[in-house]
Amino acid sequence: MPDDATFQALLDALFGNSPYLTETALQNPDFLTDLWRGGPDAALVMLERDLASVRADAGSGAAPDAVAARLRRLKRSVALTVAVADIADAWPLDRVTGTLSRFAGTCLDAITDAILLQLERDGQLALGGDPQAAGFTVLGMGKLGAGELNYSSDIDLILLYDREAPALAGNEQIPRHFVRASRLLVQLMSEASVDGYIFRTDLRLRPDPGSTPLAMSAQAAELYYESVGQNWERAAMIKAHPVAGNLAVGAEFLAALRPYIWRRHLDFAAIHDIHSIKRQIDAHRGGGTVKVAGHNVKLGRGGIREVEFFAQTQQLIFGGRNPALRLRGTCETLRALAAAGHVEPRAADELIVAYGFLRRVEHRLQMVDDRQTHSLPEDEAGLAAIATFLGYPDRPSFEAEMLATLRCVEGHYARLFEEAPSLAGPGGNLVFTGTDDDPGTLETLRALGFKDASAAAGIVRRWHHGRFRSTTSARARELLTELMPALLKALGETASPDQALLNFDQFLGNLPAGVQLFSLFKSNPALLELVATIMGSAPGLAAQLARRTVLLDSVLSPAFYDRLPPAADMTADLTRTLAQVDDEQDILDAARRWTNDRRFQVGVQQLKRIVRPAEAGLAYSDVAQATISALCDRVEKRFAQAHGMFRGQRFAVLGLGKLGSREMSATSDLDLIFVYDIPPDLNASDGPQPLGPIQYYTRLSAKIVTALTALTNEGALYEVDMRLRPSGRAGPLANSLDGFESYHAQSAWTWEHMALTRARVIHGPQELVERLRGIILGTLCRPRDPEALLRDVADMRDRIARHAPPKSPWDFKHLPGGLFDIDFVAQYLALRHAAARPDILDPHPAEVLRRAADAGLLDSTDAERLCAARLLMSDVQSLLRLTLNGDEASFDETKAPEGQQRLIAQTQDVPDLAALRARIEAEAKSARAIYERIVETPARAAGWTSRSGT
Repeated sequence: MPDDATFQALLDALFGNSPYLTETALQNPDFLTDLWRGGPDAALVMLERDLASVRADAGSGAAPDAVAARLRRLKRSVALTVAVADIADAWPLDRVTGTLSRFAGTCLDAITDAILLQLERDGQLALGGDPQAAGFTVLGMGKLGAGELNYSSDIDLILLYDREAPALAGNEQIPRHFVRASRLLVQLMSEASVDGYIFRTDLRLRPDPGSTPLAMSAQAAELYYESVGQNWERAAMIKAHPVAGNLAVGAEFLAALRPYIWRRHLDFAAIHDIHSIKRQIDAHRGGGTVKVAGHNVKLGRGGIREVEFFAQTQQLIFGGRNPALRLRGTCETLRALAAAGHVEPRAADELIVAYGFLRRVEHRLQMVDDRQTHSLPEDEAGLAAIATFLGYPDRPSFEAEMLATLRCVEGHYARLFEEAPSLAGPGGNLVFTGTDDDPGTLETLRALGFKDASAAAGIVRRWHHGRFRSTTSARARELLTELMPALLKALGETASPDQALLNFDQFLGNLPAGVQLFSLFKSNPALLELVATIMGSAPGLAAQLARRTVLLDSVLSPAFYDRLPPAADMTADLTRTLAQVDDEQDILDAARRWTNDRRFQVGVQQLKRIVRPAEAGLAYSDVAQATISALCDRVEKRFAQAHGMFRGQRFAVLGLGKLGSREMSATSDLDLIFVYDIPPDLNASDGPQPLGPIQYYTRLSAKIVTALTALTNEGALYEVDMRLRPSGRAGPLANSLDGFESYHAQSAWTWEHMALTRARVIHGPQELVERLRGIILGTLCRPRDPEALLRDVADMRDRIARHAPPKSPWDFKHLPGGLFDIDFVAQYLALRHAAARPDILDPHPAEVLRRAADAGLLDSTDAERLCAARLLMSDVQSLLRLTLNGDEASFDETKAPEGQQRLIAQTQDVPDLAALRARIEAEAKSARAIYERIVETPARAAGWTSRSGT
C-alpha cells in the first residue's frame, strides 16, 4: 500500500485529471476502499475470481444479457484497477496491456458460450450442452491478438466456424445462425448501459468485409487469404490469436495459413508492396515534420504505428526463413530482430523505450474521458493538463521529451525504408491498407481535389480486395499500388475528380485482367493521364471506355488521332462490317460498336484539342450519316426478305437540325424525316407477305427508328426526333414524296419552312435524292409576303421565349441573343430572299449569314458579329455537352468542379469562367440587338404584337 504522500498524489492524479475515473470511483466506493487498502494486485485477484464465476455461469447456460450485464460492471472495476496500477507505476506496460487483453478475451469467451447455448435452447444448434462442439472461434486481431490492448481500445475480431464440425452436419442454416450469433456478440460487447460497456467491437478486419458475412467458415476464409489475400492482411495476421470460443479451431486455421503469412521467398515486387503498407507515407529523416500540439501519437509521424510497422514489415520479409521472428508482441519482436541481426541493438532498445513512452501517453489521453482517442490537445492548457497527468512538472518538459521521442522513431523508420521506392502521394500520405481511413491520406485526397475523401479512400481499398477480375492477382495489386500516386493525381486534375474515380472503378470492374494494362500504364504515363481525363471530364466517353475496354488498344495507334474519313467512306466501312452478320441482334450490336468507337475517337480528339468543336461537329455528323445510311440499307434488305420491294430502292432519309447543318455534338439526337416514292401503278410489295405502300413504309420506318434507338448490351446509338415531319406527331411516320411536296406547298407553317432551311438528304437512291432536293429548294425559294414572314418569325421566337425561357446563362439556345435569335435571323433572310437569290441557301446558318452579307442582303459587320457569337456559343455548348454528357442548360458554374471550369475556360483561351461568361454576355447582347433590328422591330411595324408583353 502506498504511503500517505504517494496516496495523496495518486488521488490528485485520479480526481484531478480524469472525469471518467472520478465517476467510476464514486460509483463504487467500497471497491475503491479495497483497492486503496490492498493495492491493484490484490484487487485484480478478487476481480479474476469474480470473472471466473461469470465465465462458469455462462458455460452453465446463463442468459447472454445477464452475462453481459455482470461483465459491464466488472469492466469498470478492472478499468479503475488498471488505471491506478498504471498511474502509480506499479505495473510495467506489458502487465497493463496484458491484463486488459486477458480480460477482453475472457469476456468474449463468456458471452460466446452464453450465445451458443442460447442458440441451442432456441433449437438452432445441437451441441449437447457443450459450446465447444459448435466449432466457433474468435480470433483476436491487432492489439488484442498481441496482448497489447490500450486503455480504451476497440477490439478487432475475426469470427470463424468449422463447417466440418460434427455438431453442424446436416444443418443447412448454419451460416445464418452464426451471423445471428456474431451480431449478438458485437451488440452485447459494444452497447452501453448505465453500467457502461464492455469493449467496442470491430469486425472489419475479416476477409473482404464489404461483401462477406460477419461470420464465415474457416475453410472459406483460408481460400480467400490464399487466393486474394493482401500483404497488409498478412501483416495483420501476424498478431492474430484465438481468444475465445473453440481455441483449437482457431489454432488450426492459423496453422493452415502459416505458408501464406510466412513466405520463404519474396520477389522484388512483393517487398515493394510490403513497404507500401506504411511506406506510402513520405517518410524523411529529420524532425521538421513532427509536432506536439494536436499530434496523433498512434498514426502521426514518429508514432506508435511506425514502431509497429517497423517490426511487422521486417517480420514479413525475414520471418518466412526464420521462425524465431514469428512473434505477436511489438517489443519482443524488436528484440528478436536485433538478435537475428536485422536491427541494430541500439535501435531496438530506443524503439522499445519510445514505444513504452508513447503507449503511456496514449493511455493518459484515453483515461480522461474513456474515449478511443490518440491525439494530443491542440491548446496549451490541454497539453499542460496531460503533462500534469503524466507527472511532469510543467508543459515544456513534457513537450521536450515528446518531440525527442517522435524524432527518434521517425528517424529509425525513415532509415529502414530509405532504399524503398517512394509511394507517397503528391504532398502527403496515400495509405489504403487496413479498414480505417488514414487521416493524412484523407487530407492528401482533399488536396488532390476529391470532395468526398473518405468515399474515395474506400473505393481504392476495395480494389485491393480482389473483387474485380483485374485485381485478382497479387501482381496486379502490386502494380496498382505503384500506380496509385500518379493515378490519383491524374484523376484529381480532371473536371470532376470524385466522378472520375467512380468511372475508373467501373472501368476496372469490366477489365478481364489487370496486369497487362497496369504495366502499360506504368510504362506509358501519357496513356494513364488520357484515361484519367476521360474518366473525369467526359462522362459519355468514360461510359464507353468502361463498357469497351478494348478501345484502349485503338488509342495506342497513331491513326487514332487522324481526322475521320468522309461520310461515304465510313458508310462503306460500316456496310462491310454489317454484311458479316445475319442475326438482327448481331446487326444492332455491330452497328453500336462501330458507331460508338468512332464517336469515342472524335470525343477524345476534341478533349485533347486536336480538333475544334466545329470540326468535331462535322465528324459527329458524318458518323451519324454513315450509321443511318448503312443501317437503313441493312434493315431494308431484311425487311424485303419477308415483304418484298417496289421495284428497287424508293426510300430516302432527310436530316434536319444539327444533323442537317453538320453541327452535332457528343449527345445530339437525330431530327429525321422519312420519304418514299411509289409509282401509282404499284399497290403492294412483291414479297411473300405483301404490304401496301403506306403500311410498308410505316413499318419499315418504325424498324429503322428501333435500329437507331434500341438499347442493347453494346449500349445505345441515338435518340430520334421526328416531330419535324409533315403534321408532326399527328402525321404518318413516313411520307410519300407527293405528300411531302403537297404539304409544304399548301399546309406547312412558316416555322416548318424555317426548319427546312437546315435540311440535308443523307440517304436514298440518287434519283429520289435529287427529286427531294428539288422539292426542298422549290419550297424555300417560293416568293413570300415580307411582312407576313416577319410576323411569323417574330411570333415563333416569342412563343419559344414564353414557353422555354433560358434556364441559366449557359442555356445558349434560349438565351436572348443566343442561338435561336441568330439562327432565326439566318432563316428569315433565307426565306425572305431565296426567291431572288437562291445562292444564299445552305444548311449551316452561319454560311447563310455570310452569303447574305456577300449578296448585300445583310450588313457585313452584322454578319461577322452574328457568326462570331454563334461560333463562341456553339463551341462552348459542344464542350459542355461532352463534359456534362447532357444539356448545357443544366450547367451550374458555382458547383462545377475546378477542373471542369479550367477545361472550358482554356478551350476559349480565357483565364476563367467569369471572363468567359462576360464575353458570352457581350456577344449575346450584340446579337440580340441585331435580331431586334432585323426581325423584331420591323415585325412590330408590320402589325405584330408580342404576347409576352416585351
